[in-house]
Amino acid sequence: MTDEIQVNGECHCSKIEIEATVKLSEVRACHCTDCQQMSGAPLRAIAVAPANKIKIKGIPKEYIKIADSGNKRIQAFCPECGSQLFATDMKKTLYNLRTGFLEQKNELKPKTHVFTQSSMSWIKNKLFT
Repeated sequence: MTDEIQVNGECHCSKIEIEATVKLSEVRACHCTDCQQMSGAPLRAIAVAPANKIKIKGIPKEYIKIADSGNKRIQAFCPECGSQLFATDMKKTLYNLRTGFLEQKNELKPKTHVFTQSSMSWIKNKLFT
């Protein structure tokens, strides 16, 4: 079985469509406080795609987030419906696709959890004990 999977999805209003190849071994759940605040959820699941394996139809709105470390990341979303699509580095070499808008989201089970020190206690008690 291959580690790679083709994924595709569109924002809620169908203005933006994305196709990509991601590695199942690189699907993760991020529990950082930025992901919590920006998603309005206790965590955000992501699938990683290199720039040469992603196609974007439409023009997402971009917001540059500056982390506590000073690291800059582009956060992209649909300018019409607000669906979160991805985050990427400033040179757009690696894309962290938000799995919620992808048709294959059920197959994209996180293999790792990152920034778990920021996890909600009810998640820590369930997942990490």
